[in-house]
Amino acid sequence: MSLTMSSSQPRVALIGGGIIGLAIGWRLALAGASVDIFERDAAAGQRASRAAAGMLAAAVEAEPGEQPLLPLCLASREMWPDFAAELEAASGLPVGLRREGTMVVALTRDDVETLRSNYEFQRGLGLEIHWLTGAQAKEREPFLNPRTAAAVYSPRDGQVDNRLATAALRVALARAGGRLHEGTPVTGLEISAGRVTGVQLGDRVQAADKVVLAAGAWSRLLPGLPAPPPVRPVKGQMLSIAMDPAAPLLNHVVWGPKCYLVPRADGTLIVGATTEEKGFDEQMTAGGVLALLEAAWRTLPGIEELPIREMWNGLRPGCRDDAPILGWAEGVEGLALATGHHRNGILLAPVTAHTIADLVLTGKLDEKIAGFGAARFARPGAAAA
Repeated sequence: MSLTMSSSQPRVALIGGGIIGLAIGWRLALAGASVDIFERDAAAGQRASRAAAGMLAAAVEAEPGEQPLLPLCLASREMWPDFAAELEAASGLPVGLRREGTMVVALTRDDVETLRSNYEFQRGLGLEIHWLTGAQAKEREPFLNPRTAAAVYSPRDGQVDNRLATAALRVALARAGGRLHEGTPVTGLEISAGRVTGVQLGDRVQAADKVVLAAGAWSRLLPGLPAPPPVRPVKGQMLSIAMDPAAPLLNHVVWGPKCYLVPRADGTLIVGATTEEKGFDEQMTAGGVLALLEAAWRTLPGIEELPIREMWNGLRPGCRDDAPILGWAEGVEGLALATGHHRNGILLAPVTAHTIADLVLTGKLDEKIAGFGAARFARPGAAAA
């Protein structure tokens, strides 16, 4: 999807080198902007972007209370095939997009009741999902628990390998002329007459016509923000198991009770994820790992003899309504926000990149993100962060 070319080549500084910042930067560079991305860590994309599972689960993750977010998720899911193809062509690297669909399985009578309730809610939203008997589920995935009682199949929900996609974005950004500055924390904003004019990098200033804050869970910690975005860290512990890539136990993304399972083409099976309000604590815990392994084993018993490949955790950038903050910041002209994506950062990367890049270049707010500005948290009756 093309963006408006800028004849004046605006200078844009992006704060944060995760998948959101990299994707926006790539789009801006392609459109002719002068782009500098500043990443506080020694390497970009090593926080939430690396920790994610890469699910494109717009349908099966649709929950009551999140209806306003659904159109944005669906729009971005449908953008992923073209986004992936363009990114692979631009970088020469794979991104691991898979479109077998996603299954949600139920093992017990209580699981079935919960599954049925969610299914009816999601069908009521017009989503393309299908009810499967236990036998039909096991026809698709023979190694599921023999007691699998029912499942829901979403043919349009898939996955992308988030680590590969982030690596591809780094290359595509550089080839488009964008600059990535790793190990370079932004220590503040330069503001003159209410307008951002650059970013502070310790004892020097990088001038910029526009600035995009895409620092994930750390977004509200940027010094000097008149109205810090109400984003908090939401911890998630995860692990992976090594399957035989020639004979994997699983081919679809599968949600079981209390876990999800994401098979990669190389035989890696990702198991996730806990959801913990622990601030910036990034320790793995025995209880978190035990809960994941038990839930995964109940869903897919064959993992019992397989080796654990890796264990890790990440900090999702969460807002209290579980929706992202997209648009101009309050109180600072020229500062755009692209943060708070919570569990949907990978899914929403294409639509975020397009809409925020277009906003920066043209000043026009795409209707798809019109309801996701920071101002929604200042409305009367809004809950405290």
